[in-house]
Amino acid sequence: MKKLLLETSFSKVYIIGIILVSVLIVGIYFSYAMFTVSKEKDDAIRIVTGNLTAKLEVDGKEGNTLTVPAGETKEFTVTLSNPNNRTARFNFYYEGSLPDGVTAGYLTGDGLNTPPESTGINLSQSGASGSSNIYSIRVSNKSGSSVTITLGVGVGLDYNDLTLPSNGHLFKEVSTLVSDVVIENLSGGSTYDDGIDTFIRGTDPNNNIWYSGKLWRAVSVANEARTTKLVTQWNISTLSYAKESTAFEGSYIEEWLNDTSVDGFLGNLREPEKFIVLDAKWDATMDDRDYGNFTRPNGTNVVTDPVGLLNVYECQASNSTNNFDASYLNNQLGWWTLTPKDSTSVYSGYKMFAGDFPANLTSSFIEFMTLGARPVINLQASVKIASGDGSVSNPYRLVGDNDTDLVGVKLNTRYSGEYVTFGSDENNLYRIVSHETDSLTKVTSVHPLKKDGTYVRKSFDDAKSINYSVNTTIGTFLNGEYLTTNIGTTNSNMIEDNTTWYLGAVNYNDSYKLAKYKDINDSSLTDKTTNAKVGLLRIGELMAGQFDLASNNTAYYPLTTINSENIHIIDTNGQTNGAMAESIASIKPAFNFKENVVITGGTGSKFDPFTITLAS
Repeated sequence: MKKLLLETSFSKVYIIGIILVSVLIVGIYFSYAMFTVSKEKDDAIRIVTGNLTAKLEVDGKEGNTLTVPAGETKEFTVTLSNPNNRTARFNFYYEGSLPDGVTAGYLTGDGLNTPPESTGINLSQSGASGSSNIYSIRVSNKSGSSVTITLGVGVGLDYNDLTLPSNGHLFKEVSTLVSDVVIENLSGGSTYDDGIDTFIRGTDPNNNIWYSGKLWRAVSVANEARTTKLVTQWNISTLSYAKESTAFEGSYIEEWLNDTSVDGFLGNLREPEKFIVLDAKWDATMDDRDYGNFTRPNGTNVVTDPVGLLNVYECQASNSTNNFDASYLNNQLGWWTLTPKDSTSVYSGYKMFAGDFPANLTSSFIEFMTLGARPVINLQASVKIASGDGSVSNPYRLVGDNDTDLVGVKLNTRYSGEYVTFGSDENNLYRIVSHETDSLTKVTSVHPLKKDGTYVRKSFDDAKSINYSVNTTIGTFLNGEYLTTNIGTTNSNMIEDNTTWYLGAVNYNDSYKLAKYKDINDSSLTDKTTNAKVGLLRIGELMAGQFDLASNNTAYYPLTTINSENIHIIDTNGQTNGAMAESIASIKPAFNFKENVVITGGTGSKFDPFTITLAS
C-alpha cells in the first residue's frame, strides 16, 4: 500500500475530490491501481492506492454478452466476483444504444427496473466485501432480428461520502472507441503524428481488426475527426486498374471498390452505413518521386467515395526506415495504390519473385497489369471494440459485428470472407464469396487443393480448350474425383447441383465486369456460360486473391480468359499472367451451398470457422 500526503495552503477550505478508475470486463480477470480520497484535516487530504480484482460471468460462463433471438425475452444471471476482499461498489452498463424494439433492465423486488437508455443498467452495490454479487437481467427483443448486448462494469471503492455522478455511473468509462484503443494499447509498434493523422508503424504491431469477414490492419487515426483508416491484410481480389487514364476517379478499380451490387466490394460489406464513413476523402494526387521522398499530397486530386486505396504517402508513413520491408503493410503481394506516377503507371506494392527481390513500392503500367486489390475504409468515430487484443489470432472485434450465438442461422445470411469448415481432409477450409444467386452461398477454398501437403497441379485442358466445362480436364476433375474423394457423398449433398458459371474474357486493361456481362455499361449477362456443380472464381470476383505470403502460395486458375487463345493464371504475388490451356497450375474450387445449409457452431473467423449442416 502506497500513501501520498498532499499539503495545501488553503485554510478552512474543504477539498472534496474523488478520483475514480473504471474498467470494461470482457470475460477475463482484470487488475488496476485504485485511488481513494479521504479527508485527514482541514488543510490536507490523503490519497491511497491499492488493487482491486473482479470477474464478470453470464449464466455461469465468463463473458459479457447477452444474445436474444428475434421476438423473444430472456433472463440472464450475471455474477460479479470481487475476490480481493475489498469493499466495493459496482455498476453495470451496456455499450452504445439499444436497437429499436429492445429493452433491458434488472429484476428487483418490485419488478423490472429499466433505467434510461443513456445511463445503462445501473446496479449500485455496496458492502460486497469478498462475496459474489448475483443479479438477474432481463432483455426483451421485439425487433425482427437477433440482438447481442455487450455489458461493461465499473468498480469503485466504497466510502460514506461517495455519491453517484450525474451520468449514473460510479466511474469514468475507459474508452473502447477504435480510434483510442488501437493507439493507446499498441504493442510491438510505434506511432507517427504528422499533425493531421497519427500513423501506426512497425513490422507487426497488434493493429489487427476483424470486420465483415475480413482481417484488416489499422493504418492511422485522424487527429480531429477520430476516424480510423483500415486496409485489408490480404488481396481480396485481382483486377485491372483502368484502360487509358491513371486517375483513380473513373477507374475500373474505383468502380469495383464502390460497386454496391453483388459483384463489387461495397455491395458485400456488412452494414456500411453503421460502420464506415460514406463520404470519405481520398487524395489521389499524382507524384513522381521515389519511396522515402514522398510528402503528404497537396489535395490537387481528391475523390469522395466510401471505399478507396492507400496512397504512397500513407505507405511511407507506416514505417520509419524508408524500407517498405519494415512495414506491416508489406504482405509480399502485388497490389494497387491510389497514387499515379505518370500518365501510364500507378504505384504499387510489388514483390516480383519470392526471395529474389525485396518488397517495395514500384510503379506498374495500367495497360499491361492486373494486380491485387486491398480495399481501404475509414471507420466512423463512434465505432467501438467489443473484444480482442489486436493480435492476428485474436483481432479486435467491433460492437455490432461480433455475433456469437449463430446456431441454426442460415449460412446465406452471412458475409463475404467469413470462414467455413467443410469436409474432413486437409482441404477443409473455405471462405464465403458472395450470395450471387438468390438464397445460395458461393464459397471457395482458402488455398488451392493439396494432397499430402503438396499442391495438386493439372492442365486447364489437355485438349486445349480455354472455356471451362465439365468436359475440360480441370472441370472433369472438380466434378468427379474432387467431389468423391475430397468432399464425400454426405457433404456433397449440401452443394447446389447446377450453378451457372460466366466465361467472359477480360484483357489486362479491361473492366472486371466483362467477365460476367456483355458490356461494362450493360446489365445483360454474357452468353458465354456453362453449368456445373463445381467451378472456379472469375477475375475481379471477391476472394479471387491470395491470402498468404508469396513464399507460401502457388499459382492457380481462375475461370476467366484473356482472349480467344489464353487464360489467366493468378500468380503467387496476386497478379495474373497469361497461359495456354495445356499449361500446368493449381486449382481453387468454388461452388454454391444450398439454401437450407445452417450454422451449427463457430463465429466465422479463421480460428473459429463456421461448422454447418443441411437442415431438413
